[in-house]
Amino acid sequence: MRGMIAAGAVGLLMATATPVCNGQQTNETSVRGQEQFAADFPANAHVRLYLCSSSVEISGTNEEKIQVHFKAQHSEDIGHMRVSFKKKGDTGKLEISGCPHNNFEIELRIPQNSDLYARMFAGDLNIRGVTGNKDVKIHAGDMSLALGDASQYGNVELSVTVGDLDAGAFNVSKDGLFRSWHRYASGKYSLHAHVGAGDLTLQ
Repeated sequence: MRGMIAAGAVGLLMATATPVCNGQQTNETSVRGQEQFAADFPANAHVRLYLCSSSVEISGTNEEKIQVHFKAQHSEDIGHMRVSFKKKGDTGKLEISGCPHNNFEIELRIPQNSDLYARMFAGDLNIRGVTGNKDVKIHAGDMSLALGDASQYGNVELSVTVGDLDAGAFNVSKDGLFRSWHRYASGKYSLHAHVGAGDLTLQ
């Protein structure tokens, strides 16, 4: 999915902060109809992403921020977008909804040293430059992971229900139905990646 950068749209911003009994503070932010979103977020923390169906690229950066940028074919498509972000302690939960049905892209940047949990129903999901534990899943579409140093990953579980599993990082290649591969070894990080119908590629 490829689109043109949309023109800016007037957005609505609402933010609340609610203290909790354990001394931590929960910060919630909701943005509608904006082409981009950014929030401070520390490295070495947990990022949970709930993404609407689209083409998504997640990349790690040196900045201690979560940043989102939308690209759409028509400027009015941005008006339907909503980003909700909740931060509590070292966990951040980001939900993106209202994606148009075609020619839509999401660029998402997170601190490179992050534990990543991501769920998306359908589309293309590309992840690179993120070092940490990973638990990522899409029901339909293609997923690509650039792992860097694969030896850092100890417990690894990879699976594809229908499609190809090409894990060059681990010298594994399978195609067909119900393909999976796992290993349990010493390593700093864990990795769980699943594609329902589509291709899973690891480099």
